Amino acid sequence: MQLKKSILATTIALSMGLLTACGGSDSDSSPAPTPDPAPVNNTPTDIVLSDTTVDENTASAVVGTLSAVDADSGDTHTFTVTGDQFVVVGNTLQLADGVVLDADSGDALEIEVDLTVTDNNESSFTKAVTITVNDVMDRYAFDSKLLDGESSVSYTGQNGRHILIAELNNYIKNQLDDDIDANKFADKAAVLAQLNYFYNPDEETEYDDIAITFIDNSKDGLLSDITGYKSLLGKVAGNDTGGQHKDWNNGAFAGWGATGSTTPTDLLADLFDRLADNAVEKINGNVRKDVLGNDITKVYVDENGVDLVQMIQKFLLMSITYSQAADDYFGVDTDGKGLTTDNTGPAKGDASKPYTNLEHQFDEGFGYFGAAVNYLEYSDVEIAGKVKDGNGRSDWNGSHDTNGDGKIDLRSEYNFGQSVNAAKRDLGTADNAAATDYTTQAMTAFIAGRKLINDNVPQALTDAQLVELQAHAKDGLDAWERAIVATVVHYINDVTADLAPLASGGDSADFDYETLAKHYSEMKGFALGLQFSEYPGISDADFEMLHDLMGVEPVLTGDVDGYIADLAKARDILQASYELDADNVANW
Repeated sequence: MQLKKSILATTIALSMGLLTACGGSDSDSSPAPTPDPAPVNNTPTDIVLSDTTVDENTASAVVGTLSAVDADSGDTHTFTVTGDQFVVVGNTLQLADGVVLDADSGDALEIEVDLTVTDNNESSFTKAVTITVNDVMDRYAFDSKLLDGESSVSYTGQNGRHILIAELNNYIKNQLDDDIDANKFADKAAVLAQLNYFYNPDEETEYDDIAITFIDNSKDGLLSDITGYKSLLGKVAGNDTGGQHKDWNNGAFAGWGATGSTTPTDLLADLFDRLADNAVEKINGNVRKDVLGNDITKVYVDENGVDLVQMIQKFLLMSITYSQAADDYFGVDTDGKGLTTDNTGPAKGDASKPYTNLEHQFDEGFGYFGAAVNYLEYSDVEIAGKVKDGNGRSDWNGSHDTNGDGKIDLRSEYNFGQSVNAAKRDLGTADNAAATDYTTQAMTAFIAGRKLINDNVPQALTDAQLVELQAHAKDGLDAWERAIVATVVHYINDVTADLAPLASGGDSADFDYETLAKHYSEMKGFALGLQFSEYPGISDADFEMLHDLMGVEPVLTGDVDGYIADLAKARDILQASYELDADNVANW
């Protein structure tokens, strides 16, 4: 312990016998020592924040490091901040949990907060500081360079096909059984005609009347309010031949029997045919049975362990939306198609168009990903539509009324298809050492590519810029494809667990037939589409082996143990092909 000088001197005097123990001498006239005055504490005079900016749409974003200006060099300091948007962690100012700032929302880009520093003697100083929210390029929104005041973004055709897929899925899952019970169908042809109402509607008599029913609060009531005539059939891989790297209708299609034995269109026709046959069985009053002899209650579940609503939906997402983007609009192998199109004037020479051919091609590829224009402003929980118990914003659950008109604009405010699966897979690795971020990778790449195009209108891209554009497109597609692969792995894991009651040592009483059929069909439907990219991450040989192991239906009797082992091998092929983290693969 360090002693003050006066106390130290007294101690020495006592030890030498110069003073009595009572602190005096023989003479009472000796003055008592005068103590030193108590030290005076200095109040801190300033607070220094190392940075006063914060990026929008970044949870737990750090603003900067706090330090105090104080004449007392030995003092310690604590910091506090007013309001509920920011917190101080140690000496770091950052966003509070659950707070994400949005520079595009119309809110102020500058936020004033009071920072207070308090020293160890309870003296404090307060300072007002302005935090600037950085408006980063985070929305798929670009002004036209050809027509003042216009947007150059347009992909309503892609929105339309997403809606048709959603409506077909909604009908099969939620309405078909009721229509059968209501005696709506006289025969199989009538059932097929109803399915084709969504898959390939008649332009003159049906298309204009297709209602939007899969979401309650759509801005538009009819599909025709959003886009002109669209068909799903016409865009299935192999039917729209421009730009595709293989002839899917002439021997290239693999994964369903021997390679070339069927086509994507024929596979879909077969799935529709099977569904219609199931409907006829119900119309005739027949009850179908599963492999354990239990009644099958849903018209879209087959006797062989296939869920037709899942198989149809997932294969449509792959053979149309993914195929069109990865094998067409983001391709470079066909002159005048995809990324090789013109950027020097309005599309198709039409002066009324606010975008170039290249802008529009890129938009159409992005549109098939299905993301809302402000996708990066959502959390993964929100994109996935899994908001509950305060883990996200309830009004951002899969969609958000960003423009505040009270409705959801399906052109820009809704997350469709595989953009949702990307978020689900990111959620599945959030606590792992090698957490994925497919949502951010895909969206930032697509925005960067589109910005490169927009910045150069009305000029052709240089060779170097075209290489850069292709890199952005490939980076976005890589995230998209990996999200699909992760989804396949997820369902391999599910199917493996579903089959355990039928395997050695299992109890068949625990087997859930409908759940197994659902998971198998999602696995197979997504996996079939991995062949459709111009930039595939899996070799043709491994792709064919993958599907040989999966089969065209699950093994539910006989060597179930062997089939479970085959699924493990299929998973290993995907892990090796895409160099996936083992912990993620095991837990997706």
